[in-house]
Amino acid sequence: MVVENGLIAWLGDDASADSMQVDEVIDLRGALVVPGFVDAHVHTTATGLALTGLDLAAATSLAEALAEVERHARRSGGRPLIGSGWDETRWPERRPPTAAELDRASYGGVVYLARTDAHSAVVSSALMAAVDGLAGLDGYRPSGHLVTDAHHATRELALASITAGQRTELQLAALRQAASLGVVGVHEMAGPEISSEDDLRALLELAGSRPDLPAVRAYWGELGAAGKAIELGAVGAGGDLFLDGSIGSHTAAMTAAYADDDTTGYLRFETGELVEHILDCTDRGVQAGFHAIGDAATRQAIAAMRHAAGRDPRVRTAGHRVEHAELIADPAEFAEVGLTASVQPAFDATWGGPDGMYAERLGTDRAARLNPLAALAAAGVPLALGSDSPVTPIAPWAAVRAASYPRFGEHAITPRAALAAHCRGGWRAVGADGDGHGLLAPGSPASYAVFSAGELAVDSPDERLARWSTDERAGVPGLPDLDPAAPLPRCLRTVHRGHLLFDAGELE
Repeated sequence: MVVENGLIAWLGDDASADSMQVDEVIDLRGALVVPGFVDAHVHTTATGLALTGLDLAAATSLAEALAEVERHARRSGGRPLIGSGWDETRWPERRPPTAAELDRASYGGVVYLARTDAHSAVVSSALMAAVDGLAGLDGYRPSGHLVTDAHHATRELALASITAGQRTELQLAALRQAASLGVVGVHEMAGPEISSEDDLRALLELAGSRPDLPAVRAYWGELGAAGKAIELGAVGAGGDLFLDGSIGSHTAAMTAAYADDDTTGYLRFETGELVEHILDCTDRGVQAGFHAIGDAATRQAIAAMRHAAGRDPRVRTAGHRVEHAELIADPAEFAEVGLTASVQPAFDATWGGPDGMYAERLGTDRAARLNPLAALAAAGVPLALGSDSPVTPIAPWAAVRAASYPRFGEHAITPRAALAAHCRGGWRAVGADGDGHGLLAPGSPASYAVFSAGELAVDSPDERLARWSTDERAGVPGLPDLDPAAPLPRCLRTVHRGHLLFDAGELE
């Protein structure tokens, strides 16, 4: 492959390459080159917080989580503690911390701890006291475990404690981590209830001024705010525009009650409001989109798209999208209204299966219908893969594997299709695939990642290819062995439009 002026200028075999006039030759010694990954659902600042701060994802018990809070509180110097990642379904205590327990662990400090799905949180008494009128908001609980409006209010106040300088460092940490994993672009899911206008402006300014960082395409999740999204530099008024919540927090909207709680979750908006939002976005030439997880929420999103398309046929070709789309009555309805599905295969790998959290919350029958990637693909629905980081980590090959080997096998797509959905699918989902992004082809942007399956000192071309799987599920030779027991490839280099984003220092 020859790269010139940020573009792929030539592709060919070894013999033909000898005749090419180039300034620099890099022998990859058996490494694999793929189009750079795009993570289609990321919360950049929150990812930086998880990478550098209080991350409870590894806590195996409530006691261990509280000990970690105390450890960070002793080091914080009285500053607010912002953490995430706890999952009570994996703890022997089977419950979240209480405000009283956080008060003791933090020595009376301000603490905000988001659940792993980011749709509920436990907070300290000091933080609850700082929010005017909190007890009157929906989702308030005296225990300190908050959902819906009460959760959003405490999150907004907690995040406001982050200084501009700290925010820059957090965003840099997240984007550099993404680059080190072969990611050349991310879709930032911003909004008034999950970040802030200042946070989004700072992120876009940072990424726009640094060609050594992954590209950022942003969404602003606020109903009726297409004009604001344009002003902020977002490509859509959607993303985490929450129609419902999450399964883990019992707030995803279901048509039947949860198996372990007497609730069906909640829907936040009337369908008519969504219709007007879709029409406004379509008319302004920006994407509309919604967060929808439960079957009641995905049904509402489809109904709103149908009503809007009946009034403006351009809706069906505008590239609107739905985030997550975990429980869907009929995937063909997504295709009918022209929706893209932005999906997170790691959700299934983390919480799926007959014994996972999804089955506990919904029962095995409904859990077996979640994340129907094969049915969506068969219906012609464009897929874009992402992580929802920090809900699950940025890990593109793990996502490709999870899509290829799901907990319920009928939902599997081929590794080749999953790779395409995590590369070209991400560019297509923001309408940026027309210039060849996501492809390795002459004339396409030189946006690619280099991966190793082991040591690089391999001389024979046949030996080099043999290092990579020819699993019939991949459809083509030369892809990694994605069997769940196999190690995943290791990123050696990431390049976007010819600019080096990451180099492990192993290529000469």
